This record gives sequence, C-alpha cells and structure tokens, in this order.
Amino acid sequence: MKLFRKREPMKESEKAGRDILQMVTTYGESYYSWNGKLYESDIVRSCLRPKVKAAGKLVGKHIRDDIGGLKVNLDANIKFLLAEPNPFMTAQQFQEKVATQLCLNNNAFILIVRDENGKPMQLYPIPCVFCETEYNNAGELFLKFTYRNGKGQKFPYSEIIHLRQDFNENDIFGESPAKALAQMMEVIGTIDQGMIKAIKNSGIVRWLLKFTQSLRPEDIKKNVKEFVDNYLSVESETFGAAGTDAKTEAVRIEPKDYVPNALQTKETINRIYSFFNTNENIVQSKWTEDEWNAYFEAEIEPLAIQLGQTYSVRLFSRRERGCNNKIIFEASNLQCASLSTKLNLVQMVDRGSMTPNEWRETMNLAPIEGGDKPIRRLDTQVVDMAEAVINKMNADNYIVMAGIITSLLKYGKEGGGYIDT
Repeated sequence: MKLFRKREPMKESEKAGRDILQMVTTYGESYYSWNGKLYESDIVRSCLRPKVKAAGKLVGKHIRDDIGGLKVNLDANIKFLLAEPNPFMTAQQFQEKVATQLCLNNNAFILIVRDENGKPMQLYPIPCVFCETEYNNAGELFLKFTYRNGKGQKFPYSEIIHLRQDFNENDIFGESPAKALAQMMEVIGTIDQGMIKAIKNSGIVRWLLKFTQSLRPEDIKKNVKEFVDNYLSVESETFGAAGTDAKTEAVRIEPKDYVPNALQTKETINRIYSFFNTNENIVQSKWTEDEWNAYFEAEIEPLAIQLGQTYSVRLFSRRERGCNNKIIFEASNLQCASLSTKLNLVQMVDRGSMTPNEWRETMNLAPIEGGDKPIRRLDTQVVDMAEAVINKMNADNYIVMAGIITSLLKYGKEGGGYIDT
C-alpha cells in the first residue's frame, strides 16, 4: 500500500490564479542568519508590546442606532462573543494574540464558527505558517492555511475576519515585513555576535612562553603551570613580578577585541523603532501624555477602526448592517492621561458630559450604584433656566422676569449641589 501519492505539477494557469503568503514565523532561507523569526528578537518584541497591550484593552461593543435611540449590547449572543471569543481565551488575550500576528506578518486571520442557524458562536485566531488563495468554479474565494504541524485546512473567505496593514501590491494580503527588516536584523545579529565574541576573547591566552630548547609536551605543560602558579596567581608571593632564565622567554600578548560602534548600534535600533512607528520612550514606558496621545492616534486608533469595520462586515448580514447594527472597539485613551488631567475631568461630570462611573473608570475605581446616570451642578442648571426666562422677557413682564432672574442667580450662588438631568 502506498502511503504517499505523487502530486501532479501545477499548471501555469492554476499558478496565475493564486496568491501565496508565507508568514515570517517560519524558518527563512539561508540568508536569514536570524532564522526569520522576528518574535525571537528582543528589539522587535519590545517594539510590538506597547501596541499589543493597548490592543488587548480595546472593548468591543454591539451598537444599534435606530428610531428607538442608541442601544448598546442589545444582542446577548454578540455581547458574549465579543467578551468570550472562545472557551480558551478572554477578549483581552484574544485581541493581544491577533494584534501580535498582525504586527509580525501584516496579516491576521480570525475564523468564525457558526451554529446551525448561521449565528456566530466562536472566534479563533488562525496561527498558520502558510496561506494561499483558491477560487472555485463559481469564483468564490477560499483561503487555504497550512499549520505548524504540517496539516492544512481551507475556509471560505466570507467566514474569515482578515486584518491587514501595509496593503499595497497584493489584492488580498498585506505586504510581509520580512524583506524590509531582513537587512536591519542581519546588522543587529552581527553586532550581537561581535559583542559575544569580544567577551569570549577576553579570556584568551595573555602570556606566551618561548623555550630555547626542545622539551617534551609534559615538561612544557609543567613549566607553564609553574609560571602561572608563581607569577599569575594572586596567592603567590611574587604576584605581579616575573623572572625567567636564558632557557625561557616570556612574551605578553595584548588582545585587541572588536567593540561595535555604539552610535551605529543605536541608529540601527532607531531604524527598527521607526519601522514599527514607535520610539524609546514608548518602548520603555517613559512617555509623556502628549507622546502617548501621538502614538495612540498613529497606531492604536487605526487598529480599533479596522477591528470594528471588519467585525461588522463579517458578523452582520447586509440587511442587519442596513438596520444600523455595527461593532465598535472603544479605545479609552483617558486611561493613559496624567492624574491632573483625570482630576480635571470632574468638570465634565458636573456638566453631564460624563457619568460618574465613566470618570471613576479613568481613575481605575469600581463603579458605584446610580453612577451611570448623568448629573449636573445646580449652578449650571440655573444658567439654563435664566436663559429660558430671558427668552420669554418682553416689554410687559420685564420687571417680573428680572426679579426671577435675580432669584435664580442668588439661588445658584448659594446652592452648589447637584441635580439629576
């Protein structure tokens, strides 16, 4: 019985109809001295971590804006799907894994598992090492994935949530970062190897003993040991001073270790930072509020928008989207605001722009009962009432209206409490 069947060579027409994506998590060709695994580099991983952690903090919500008003998480099935994508991951863990794959490959794939009625029930990231496109006779697009264990599966593209960036030449896939990073990773690898060799070279032979007569190997070894014990050992009485006779000549060897240029190394690392749109302050969590806001708008917010739009297209039918059903991923950038900024947000609570619980969330405090209802200060409410009175003032009632306005202003000055809106 034959275990393997010889595969027929692919026709040129079939090759032309396929797009193939090889993930950088696989072993690269021979010219990759760093073996093509970006995630094994401490520099690359440190560049990815801020974005990945921020992506894990995004909160997905189901929104419907219809005649009855704005409704949030009205479908329990979608609500649980966003919070618990599958039995093995929470939303935070799931989003971090997907963001990591997106950063490493500029492509990330999520499989939608539906029930017998077509309702989405679970989401799974697809950690493939190889992906190619296939079209059936009806022109429907399929993605064929190859996994690390060598097995493969094929899914309709309509059942895949596909995230991508650096979307340029290919019609389906984002451009792989492998080619752009290969030379820089080669430089970093060479510098690291040079430093390791320089450290190892610090322990090479420091002295060379030349004997003017022929000696047996065991005698040479014995004389060298005596020289070390007498003159190079710190416990020796003659440590630091050496004497030889005419039969031996001691020559000191000065090692010349290669030390990589610090500026060159720093510039190469900065190029990698620039490639991932980050910098040293972001990587080492030394950022200021303005620096984080700039990074947030450049990296996190576009990811949140793409997640919301791709989830909406795949989880809802065209009719459901026409009824204003959509998924959004909230990115609370206020979590990274300074303490003074967070304290100043109390003014937004006073004016009803934020609820008390929304403000408490920015302070990492637990919600309180009744904190989801907007409130307003009495003095701000008085201003609105005074404006209404002024609008009703005319030549016949201006004396009475002026008295009412005076009373309102006096009440607002002495009040200072809060009322429900």
